Amino acid sequence: MSEDIWSEQDTSPDAIEAALRDLLRSCHAANEALAPARVLNLVVIVDREWKGEIANRLERVGRYQASRTVLCAVEEGRKTLDAVATVSYEEPGPGGLGVVREHVEIDLGPDHLRALQTIVDPILAFELHTMLWSPHGHWDEVRALLPLIDVVLLDSDDLSDPPEAFERANELLDHVYVVDLAWLRTTPWRERLAASFDLELRLAGLRRLAEIEVRHRESSSASALLLAGWLASRLDWERSPLRVEPDGRLEGAVRRSGGEVLVALRPSDQESPGLAGVTVSCENGTSLSLQRGLGGLDAEERMADGADRRWKILGASRGEGGILGEGVRQALLRDPTYGPALDAARELCPA
Repeated sequence: MSEDIWSEQDTSPDAIEAALRDLLRSCHAANEALAPARVLNLVVIVDREWKGEIANRLERVGRYQASRTVLCAVEEGRKTLDAVATVSYEEPGPGGLGVVREHVEIDLGPDHLRALQTIVDPILAFELHTMLWSPHGHWDEVRALLPLIDVVLLDSDDLSDPPEAFERANELLDHVYVVDLAWLRTTPWRERLAASFDLELRLAGLRRLAEIEVRHRESSSASALLLAGWLASRLDWERSPLRVEPDGRLEGAVRRSGGEVLVALRPSDQESPGLAGVTVSCENGTSLSLQRGLGGLDAEERMADGADRRWKILGASRGEGGILGEGVRQALLRDPTYGPALDAARELCPA
């Protein structure tokens, strides 16, 4: 991988944009087979002390890197804009094409945040979808940038209060498309549950669920609520707030056609964010349990006659390292099930 770099202290947005144009022009003049990627802008707002960690996470998204990334690092006491612009590319082989990606890091102070829209706007690649990620809050600045933004990337598990996190996501949905990493952590579980009931013989059991239990890392209750909300919205259950039990679990009954479903969300001791396991049980005594394990999910099915069947679902999870890359990829997709699941999760939150 080759890189061309420009940097300047006490600079301006126009100077940064001009530097990017010069870097791209020089790349193409040196090798006509090099062309800038033109798919997605990504704007990231971070606290200066965490810039290195966030930059490392962005590097690990691999092939899902944005075409142009603009990372704005907020540093207390700073009065000037300092910037580094980098274009990176691999030299193409004979007859091939090389893709150039652009990365801009801007160090700015709190006073600059009031003018963040005018700082960022000139630096964005023209006529591309733009995603915004602000992992350290700065929600006033997020709102101010919404006229420039098509997609907001957030993580509802970042907040200790799921109702507050869901309210924020719901507010943003009125203006932009939302990609929620807490929702993406439920993807392998939703896919496997849906596939398990896809057979016609099992489909009837889906309408006669008696209990669902979701086990989750203590800090990932938003993911658990979103999974329960997904089931509730897809199966048209009547939602009501769950109770907080003394041991920290959330529990309660929701109405379905012909009966009730007991919903239990239980904290589990695990290192990785997200879910640890899911068990769904039907009225006839059958149940399906999925549990996080080495190399995938451990599945166990209990039949109505008491017989058990166990197997391994290989590679079911992308792992936390792949979640951010998947989040960037989702900027160009649309998931119609997130909004209804979010609405249902909000209704399941304890009063």
